[in-house]
Amino acid sequence: MKAYINSLCAISPANTFAGDFSLVAENYPNDYLTCVEPDYKEIINPNLIRRMGRVIKMGVAASLKCLKDIELANPDAIITGTSLGCIEDTEKFLNQIVINKEQFLAPTSFIQSTHNTIAGQIALLLKCNSYNYAYVHRSFSFENALLDTLMMLTEQPNHKILLGGVDEITQVSYTIMQRLGIYKSVKDTSPELFRNKSEGSIAGEGSTFFVMSNTADKAFACVHGVKTFYKPTDDIETQNNLLSFLSEHGLSEQDVDAVIMGYSGDSRYDCVYDSMTEAVFPLTNILYYKHLSGDYFTSSAFAMWAGAQLLKTQSLPEAMHYRFVAAKPLKNILIYNQYKNSEHSLILLSAC
Repeated sequence: MKAYINSLCAISPANTFAGDFSLVAENYPNDYLTCVEPDYKEIINPNLIRRMGRVIKMGVAASLKCLKDIELANPDAIITGTSLGCIEDTEKFLNQIVINKEQFLAPTSFIQSTHNTIAGQIALLLKCNSYNYAYVHRSFSFENALLDTLMMLTEQPNHKILLGGVDEITQVSYTIMQRLGIYKSVKDTSPELFRNKSEGSIAGEGSTFFVMSNTADKAFACVHGVKTFYKPTDDIETQNNLLSFLSEHGLSEQDVDAVIMGYSGDSRYDCVYDSMTEAVFPLTNILYYKHLSGDYFTSSAFAMWAGAQLLKTQSLPEAMHYRFVAAKPLKNILIYNQYKNSEHSLILLSAC
């Protein structure tokens, strides 16, 4: 299974909506990273905006720009991945239950609190009655959406599919996850904390969309495959999964020109990446991205956006350097992400 990325768009804390790939790592002014959002009135009908939650606006804006860039009026399918869905609207609805003592509840927050709201809103705006599916599988959400896309393009080779990964961060969800030891505050620190690790990762959010098809013309990159595996017993099993994934696509570790790893600054789990870097990719350029996007359950969608841009521009921006070995032509890029050393995912990209 393989497919081509014909269009892409990312709304992220790295100010990527305009398509600019001049990524710059800056100091963190807040406890967590929030998206630099566009002027939605230029993209969405202002009459509709007031009824949309923030994450819905992010998803709709990114998807509409993605379609506009290749002049595609209507996709043949809409497939999204999200772990927390419209968490802000969920919080509003739960607060209303408490404040109003379970009476006279406004329906809007409840209607928009479901995980498939983003994909549904996109379909309503486009009047798209085709296949529409939202995957909600924690850190596997985007990977499962991508797998569904690849399978559909195998069965329906003429389709053009809108694929997305979306999640948002709120003060409430950040506070809860910080208390659980998942996130940490990064206020007034710099990306160098990825070198001087401590417990907890950097919280973030994002909305990333792609148009996928079997057409290689003007494509950014080719997605050769995706793989997930759960709770490996040790680093050896993780290594074997990486090597077998590459072998399935006729590659060895020497054929990978760069690896985008999901370093999050969490000392408890970044050691897994260090182990793979030394054992499997000792002579390969190692890149990271969560200091730009933050850590969230569908952040691998942002990594795929970055990987496709790398292959298109044939560049390795300094902001993504974790271990720079040498400048070389980019043909194959591997994306490796894991959550708490339990949910591991691999995505293989190659130049068109």
